[in-house]
Amino acid sequence: MLLRWATLLGALCAGSLGCPEIVSRAQWRAARPRCQKPLRTPVDTAIIHHTAGPACSSSASCQRIVKAIQNFHQGPQRKWCDIGYNFLIGEDGRVYEGRGWKTFGAHAGPSGNGRSLGIALLGSFSSRVPNAKAQAALRSLLLCAVRRGALRGNYALKGHRNFMPTSCPGQALYDLLRRWPHFQA
Repeated sequence: MLLRWATLLGALCAGSLGCPEIVSRAQWRAARPRCQKPLRTPVDTAIIHHTAGPACSSSASCQRIVKAIQNFHQGPQRKWCDIGYNFLIGEDGRVYEGRGWKTFGAHAGPSGNGRSLGIALLGSFSSRVPNAKAQAALRSLLLCAVRRGALRGNYALKGHRNFMPTSCPGQALYDLLRRWPHFQA
């Protein structure tokens, strides 16, 4: 009952800001974070990633992937206190809450984490772009972030590679983002 109420309340609040559907941490059964450093908002940058793993097109498969990413980030290899991204987007068109709007991420190193929202698209986008549903969810999330006051209106849109030596967010996705408003290399 409580979960249904929280979902309904979240949908009502999101709808008033034109936000996409956001699957909460409770809904995808996130582990508790081991730390939560506050993020000073509004931030000036949105950093886009790809997870370079399997894509997903159903809520169930996307939730399994998001949970696996959190397990990897918190596990013995990374030892981070939580999933690194603020949000993740599946090709089911849903946005999955990572660290959320107000928590400092672990996705772009010291020069990027404290001034950005980290958004990862689930899948590998080196040779193909995310489907239309995922692209629409990303655009909607960016608009929502501005309306919520989490992201400045004159924000910079960047790829992970603009902060660190990596091929992330994949060449096809990066080429797509270069044509979007706010993109800055």
